[in-house]
Amino acid sequence: RVKFTCKPTFRDVGVRQYREQTCIHHHWVHRRSQKGKCKQCGKSFQSKLSFSSKEIVALSCSWCKTAYHNKEACFNLQKIGEECNLGHHVNIIVPPSWIVKLPRRGSFKSSLRKSPKKKPSSKKRSKEKVEKDPKTFVIKPIPTANVRPVIVFINPKSGGNQGTKLLQKFQWLLNPRQVFDLTQGGPKMGLELFRKVPNLRVLACGGDGTVGWVLSILDQLAFSPPPAVGVLPLGTGNDLARALGWGGGYTDEPISKILANIGESDVVNLDRWELKVEKNTQAEANEEGKENLPLNVVNNYFSLGVDAHIALEFHEAREAHPERFNSRLRNKMFYGQMGGKDLLRRKWKGLAELVTLECDGKDMTPKLKEHKVHAIVFLNIPSYGGGTHPWNRAQGVEQSTEDGMIEVVGLTTYQLPLLQAGGHGTTICQCQSAKIVTTKTIPMQVDGEACKLTPSIISMNLLNKAPMLAKRRGGKAHVPQTTLEQLRVTVYRISMADYEQHHYDKQLLKQAAIKMGEIEVAAVADLEQVRQMVNKLQETPSESSDSCPKLSPDWCFVDSCTAERFFRVDRAQEHLHYLTDISNEALYVLDTLPQTPDDETAFPSPATSNHQSPSSLPGEQTTPELSGGDGSVRSIV
Repeated sequence: RVKFTCKPTFRDVGVRQYREQTCIHHHWVHRRSQKGKCKQCGKSFQSKLSFSSKEIVALSCSWCKTAYHNKEACFNLQKIGEECNLGHHVNIIVPPSWIVKLPRRGSFKSSLRKSPKKKPSSKKRSKEKVEKDPKTFVIKPIPTANVRPVIVFINPKSGGNQGTKLLQKFQWLLNPRQVFDLTQGGPKMGLELFRKVPNLRVLACGGDGTVGWVLSILDQLAFSPPPAVGVLPLGTGNDLARALGWGGGYTDEPISKILANIGESDVVNLDRWELKVEKNTQAEANEEGKENLPLNVVNNYFSLGVDAHIALEFHEAREAHPERFNSRLRNKMFYGQMGGKDLLRRKWKGLAELVTLECDGKDMTPKLKEHKVHAIVFLNIPSYGGGTHPWNRAQGVEQSTEDGMIEVVGLTTYQLPLLQAGGHGTTICQCQSAKIVTTKTIPMQVDGEACKLTPSIISMNLLNKAPMLAKRRGGKAHVPQTTLEQLRVTVYRISMADYEQHHYDKQLLKQAAIKMGEIEVAAVADLEQVRQMVNKLQETPSESSDSCPKLSPDWCFVDSCTAERFFRVDRAQEHLHYLTDISNEALYVLDTLPQTPDDETAFPSPATSNHQSPSSLPGEQTTPELSGGDGSVRSIV
């Protein structure tokens, strides 16, 4: 019996050698039970009837899932060192060679050795530790067309035990380091780690709230362009997943098939709407309420009136007795019961008297009063309240998630129960902006999150468009070839004198750097090709190049993003590295020729210079950009 090592999910070779060997080898594991057939002999694997049997029946690769019988005729020792192609999901798996473990500060692999300077006090050390949490890993992707890596975020609390089981399945099928548990710090860490990966896709496993959480973090991190987000619905509701074709819930479909669908899915845009709330000083609250909505961005829908009142009571009842709301049927029964009560009480029959509605500058309040609506719903997607469709398509106007328009629908307590039977609400209008003024405390809900809002002035306007993954309809279709966009980056020169003096301090070196100009290169270009572009930049006269001395023939690239300080890239290894390997904010090159006294006078050090590099401007960060063939430009960070 051969003993195998643990699955290698990253590379631990230091910050200089990670490109020297990028091939992936099979990782064999012993299996006591195995489905399918042996790749060598083509025969099925026999399952042992006894649960206590410890006999190994097969050897399987944990990456590509290839399996062999555990006998010499099928599996020999030569297969241990064979290269692995990562199997069926090769285009979405993040290879371990892309994930580089950063060495600890001061270790022999680190680019930042211990300084002989005076050690800071324990109080200062603890303060620095709080302020800066050192990175453990860095992603060094190899730009490849038609490769669309997927990172997975799972909420284990969604859908009962479904989330926990799916977490293990995704970790088996993919690299475990591209699968994230949202209860362990949320999606921010994973998105920051993978932000430089080209053609990145995100799979959010959970409810609509989980998807909204991921989208909000993408807004915070200012991805440009943001990755497309797919949805694996868990739990109840899941209106966004329904609208994108992924269904209302996970029904034990093979995860491998779901991953294949994600890789082949279409990218559609989702309009996202911003809600701004101001206090209505002209009115007094008739009861207690909140002064702000639970969410300020609408992905699915926003409503006020009787349906928000039911959603609020449902939320309060579930918080008090969570054991009573563990199935979709019980949840629908509760909604039906509360709808029946409101039908009899008709508490919100006078909603139109408490609200004024203005859509695209036109007063729609008379229409609300005419139809005596009990609820006003702003629909961004076709699905509402767990799969109903309040918008009446029979009037000839189709809904779209990417037309920059939001649909306004009025509902009465008579229409609410009929929605479950395929009924519709009252069509008010489609608009690009809306203004709602309330004079009393009214229940409202944003994407299922409800509250009572005191008299307010609410404005709704388009915030942005988020790329989402929609399931292909009508079977498998031709997947269009993806191309990598051009990289446009600003080049800065660092003198040898400044490098030797400030090599331990990134910020001082960035301040000392002198702008040479901009270059545009292909994403798949290695540093040897980038070197040609930098040399060509010096030959092309420009305002910035006139104020910058020419580089010596032996200049070298500087890695400004991998470690805690800058370090030089060996010229013999330039063919192994890409621009995104060494650059985050800009491209820095080191002039290895020492400065002459004349140069030092013409180009003073940062201590006496007023020159400001991209990192020295307060509150401003310059990023290199990516520009596509269509003229679009995006940041590479």
